[in-house]
Amino acid sequence: MTEYLSPQEWQAVSLSLQVALWATLLSLPLGILVAHALARWQFPGKALLNGVVHLPLILPPVVTGYLLLIGFGRRGPIGALLEEYFGLVLAFRWTGAVLAAAIMAFPLMVRAIRLAIEAVDPKLEAAAATLGANRLRVFATITLPLILPGILAGAVLGFAKAMGEFGATITFVSNIPGQTQTLPSAVYAFLQVPGGEEQAMRLVFVAIAISMGALLLSEWLARVVARRIGAKEG
Repeated sequence: MTEYLSPQEWQAVSLSLQVALWATLLSLPLGILVAHALARWQFPGKALLNGVVHLPLILPPVVTGYLLLIGFGRRGPIGALLEEYFGLVLAFRWTGAVLAAAIMAFPLMVRAIRLAIEAVDPKLEAAAATLGANRLRVFATITLPLILPGILAGAVLGFAKAMGEFGATITFVSNIPGQTQTLPSAVYAFLQVPGGEEQAMRLVFVAIAISMGALLLSEWLARVVARRIGAKEG
C-alpha cells in the first residue's frame, strides 16, 4: 500500500486506523454495560439515558464537535482538569479524534448489542439465577456467550463509523496533516485544491477496501461464534 500512497496519504490512513481502533476498544466495555442496562434494567431516567446515548445520531456532527470543544478544550471545565491533573490534552490532538469518533460511533454500537441482548430468552437467565448465580455470573456464563455475534456486529459498526467520522472530528481537533488529519479529512482537503482529485480517489478506494474487509471479517467471526455456541448447546 505504501508504494501507491504518498507519505501524507499513508499518515491519514494510519491515523484513521489508529483512531478507529482505540475508539472501538475504549467504548466497547461501556457500550456493553449501557446496552445491558437499556435492555434488562428498569430504573428512573432510563428514557433520558436512551435519549442521551442516541443524541449524536440526531445532532449535526459539527454541533457535537463544538460541544466537545467547549467541554474538553483546554479552557473547558473537563479539559482543564484533564490537563492539570493528568497532563492529557484532547483538543487539536489525535486523542481528541479518538474521543470524537467514540462518541459518534457509540449509538450504533449500543443499538446492535442491545438488540442481541433483547433476543436472549430471559427465562435462561432466570433459570441460572434460581440455581444461585448472581447477576454478574449470569451475564458472564449465559448472556455474554449468546450475544457475542451482536457484540462483534456492534464493534464493527463502531469501527466503521469511527473510520468515517468527519464533522465532529474536524471541529474538535481540526485538520492538521500528520497530527489530526484522518482519512475523511484528507479526502476533504485534497478536494479543496486543484488537481487533488486523484489523491482523494486513492483514499476513497482505501476506505472502501478497509470497510469491506471489516464487514467480511465480522461476518466470518459471527459465523464461527454461532457454530461454537450451537456445538456447546448440542
